[in-house]
Amino acid sequence: MTIDEIKIQRVDARKGSAEILTQLREKLSPQGDVVSPRGKALTEEVFGKPLSPVQVVEKICTDVQRDGSDALLRYTSALDKVSLSPDELRVSKDELAEAHGKADAELLDSIRRIRDNVIEFQSAILHKNVKIQPRSGVELTQRYVPIKRVGVCVPGGAAAYPSTVLMTVVPAQVAGVEEIIVVAPPTPFGAYNNDMLATCHELGVTEVYRVGGAQAVAGMAFGTKEISSVDKIVGPGNLFVALAKKHVFGVVDIDSFAGPSEVIVIADDTARPDYVAADLLAQAEHSPGSAILISWDQALIDAVQDELVKQLGALERHDLTLDSLEAFGALILVRDEIQACELTDEFAPEHLHIQTKNPRSQIERIQNSGAAFLGHFTPVALGDYAAGPSHVLPTGGTCTWAAGLSSNSFLRSGSITEFSDEALDEISEDVVRLANKEGLTAHARSVAIRNAKGFSAG
Repeated sequence: MTIDEIKIQRVDARKGSAEILTQLREKLSPQGDVVSPRGKALTEEVFGKPLSPVQVVEKICTDVQRDGSDALLRYTSALDKVSLSPDELRVSKDELAEAHGKADAELLDSIRRIRDNVIEFQSAILHKNVKIQPRSGVELTQRYVPIKRVGVCVPGGAAAYPSTVLMTVVPAQVAGVEEIIVVAPPTPFGAYNNDMLATCHELGVTEVYRVGGAQAVAGMAFGTKEISSVDKIVGPGNLFVALAKKHVFGVVDIDSFAGPSEVIVIADDTARPDYVAADLLAQAEHSPGSAILISWDQALIDAVQDELVKQLGALERHDLTLDSLEAFGALILVRDEIQACELTDEFAPEHLHIQTKNPRSQIERIQNSGAAFLGHFTPVALGDYAAGPSHVLPTGGTCTWAAGLSSNSFLRSGSITEFSDEALDEISEDVVRLANKEGLTAHARSVAIRNAKGFSAG
């Protein structure tokens, strides 16, 4: 297909801030706004009125909490147009083994190599117990124990994602999680996808369920007859999955409240326009996906726009990618690298790719990014598929306080304190005094009663 032009927004920010970044952040904010026309139509069909995404999710979660598997199956039929019986919800071990047997041998080899990359990185960063003995008779420990049961959401609407299985399951396994379940919609790209099922089998995942969307999140959080509840839910998904995770947070833990995918590319005159264009298109391909170039080189921006037009027609998902570029893309001209870093830090992108002469200099100026990729030969796709860090990252500006998924996301931290009688005697006066000041005399007495010096507890 030939693409004549792309109506991507071009902004000259040399004399001020780039308002387009504020506008894009509002549009991309995971607050229930970005819904496809098909999604809106389906909402009216199922619920009989144009509910907001938040209202849809609240209704689904309430129904699943009350009705269990009946609601899971009802919404699977209504939303996914697939009728399942209760015993068809779970993919059998034989089906997983059969998918693995049918899988391309080279694909399985790649999965094993990527698994090893992820294990190596996630093992290296895994928290270890810390024990100190600050003085005689006192031992203080910060202990890390794995979460027992974790649920993983794997998308399956427009594409199959065996990579998501790798980037969620393997970090959990490194952390020592005993029970990992995977949910995916009952689609050819989801729980009926051979490559996804084969990846689960290769990694030793034996619990896979044919359910997606908000109903899958609710099922894992509240539990049903067929699906035992989990302690934490992770993994990407559409807006309804994100809103459902937000809804059940507190009943279970979640990884993050994620919206559409994002990238900012910072580039100078050393960057190749075809590389930069390819990286922007790779992010826009998510549709919705935000793809933003920030540069202080006018000639590069012009060349990148030409390359976008040239490369777009060759993509399999060119229509969706074009829509995404025009709705959520931007080419921004700035004064210099300092302004580029300031705007990037303000936007706080999920992905940051710095293609400059000295990318390490720029990354030192930027605090807020979910994952950063440095240099001309480190495309974001390396992180998506193989490098080692997980591709499940905070979006919507939340990386100012949130972190990407890692093996440490599956650990629960707790302290262990142990005092001898002599050490208690040494510290008890301070504890009793402070407790008495707060009027908590029972607290004071619990210490004083053990103290050889006999401090007053009231």
